[in-house]
Amino acid sequence: MALPIDLWLIHPQTEMCDAFRDRFQNLPRVTVIESRFEDLPTHDCFVTAANAFGIMNAGIDAAVVHFHGEDLMRRIQHRIMDAYLGEQPLGTSFIEPTGNPDYPYVAHSPTMRVPGSISGTDKVYAATWASLLAVYQHNVSQRENEDAKIKTLVFPAMGAGFGGVPFQEVARQMAVAYQHYLDPPHRMDWDMVIRRQKAIAYDQGQLVIR
Repeated sequence: MALPIDLWLIHPQTEMCDAFRDRFQNLPRVTVIESRFEDLPTHDCFVTAANAFGIMNAGIDAAVVHFHGEDLMRRIQHRIMDAYLGEQPLGTSFIEPTGNPDYPYVAHSPTMRVPGSISGTDKVYAATWASLLAVYQHNVSQRENEDAKIKTLVFPAMGAGFGGVPFQEVARQMAVAYQHYLDPPHRMDWDMVIRRQKAIAYDQGQLVIR
């Protein structure tokens, strides 16, 4: 069963925030914030829409490094080298402490191997899903330590920058991942797989991911 978290969705542009509100409107514990990363209030974990090598010198990743310091990027890169032999697979995420008690964690969650378009793929879903799983596993590991749990999880618009994914599609795939987090299956069969695949790949009956 999924553990409850408060989900914040942030972007500086009204159009993206409107897409978030549209796609997440029926999902619980979601707050949409029209904001830059630098202006966010205190929170527990920020998701970095990263590349597979932890090179965080552009986009919102650069803002995260500027805020927390370059040692955060070095630690992330060392974890990638140690755990993934130098290339973190898409669809994975890990939690890295920041050392700042007001913003204690980031989740490093690649949406792409290297910067480039991911439009027409399910990589936004995969990165969002991986981030939610990483937070879930972190919180399970901290059952006896309430103060160390992640209660507020902040997502940027995954894949909307270098990835070139349209705002509505970013919000749709992220919302599907959160819905699946909230409602995990109770049995594994092909009917469940087909329902899940249709939710990921179709929008209003139209195939949008191949």
